[in-house]
Amino acid sequence: MSTSHSIPTLDDVARAAGVSTATVSRCLNAGDKVSKPTRDKVMQAVEALGYTPNFNARAMAARRTHTIGAIIPTMENAIFARGLQAFQETLHDHGYNLLVSSSAYRPELEAEQIRALVARGAEGLLLIGYEREKAVYDYLDRRGIPTMLAWAYRSDLSRSSVGFDNRASMRMLADRVISMGHKRIAVISGIADGNDRAAERLTGIRDSWVANGFDLDDLPIVQTPYGTDNGADAFEALMKSETPPSVVMCGNDVLAAGAMLRARQLGYSVPDDVSITGFDDIELAQHLSPTLTTVHVPHREMGGTAARELVKLIDGNANTVRRQLNVSIVMRESLAAV
Repeated sequence: MSTSHSIPTLDDVARAAGVSTATVSRCLNAGDKVSKPTRDKVMQAVEALGYTPNFNARAMAARRTHTIGAIIPTMENAIFARGLQAFQETLHDHGYNLLVSSSAYRPELEAEQIRALVARGAEGLLLIGYEREKAVYDYLDRRGIPTMLAWAYRSDLSRSSVGFDNRASMRMLADRVISMGHKRIAVISGIADGNDRAAERLTGIRDSWVANGFDLDDLPIVQTPYGTDNGADAFEALMKSETPPSVVMCGNDVLAAGAMLRARQLGYSVPDDVSITGFDDIELAQHLSPTLTTVHVPHREMGGTAARELVKLIDGNANTVRRQLNVSIVMRESLAAV
């Protein structure tokens, strides 16, 4: 065995195993076509030498990289974690690797990352939501890169997507809140500009508010970047108004967690003094005190389904895939009737 620190090659493995390079290649790429004793001998040499096949050479030869890229808006909270985990697990079952980038909610950075992932051989992409420049979609279409959109679903748009109707889902929760007697609602939303999920959820609340006979001028809304501190500050600002809300509806559970923490610091009892709701039903929601009323999003189902359907697009077994998933209201302690 060689003791040098140079990167081991296919020839090194062949010499160590006492076989030809062609046999080593067959063991690595089609092991079932090689006898077990020979395969075991080759794999022992691979392990001893620490040999790793040249990815670029194999990809060029097969014209496949079996790599998929995903760009999520942030890695700083748990909103995307569960779905992305299921996405990766399902891709692995289909023989694909995953490269992940975070755009920090910056459209120009997402566009740059899309080009970088395509340049690195990504055969397909997972993107979050619909809203991005037409030039980005034109680029993907020209390059023939199958793309799956997730965390959103709109019946009026034809892009492949696996997700849920953000507008209808938040309206469902707002209808429930109003039905419980709340007439003083305030909203803490993510930044709607450039974020169709946040914008659609805001629209859902407005739809319910107007349908129940209220004036949009009487619906206080604070838009803020996602984060517990931001949710806390927004809650405090809303509670300082002349007529504080009886309920604060938050655009996601992270903002709601911040609101609940600040409520406790300010001496408010939730839900006796003010109710708080979230959206997403991340694991944190059921561990807050009081537990958080929210909209349950089937993150793992979404991630696994998106992976399976994206593989179908890459393999040419589908043209456009659109899957709408169901959400549900999870009633917990943070919401009470008035």
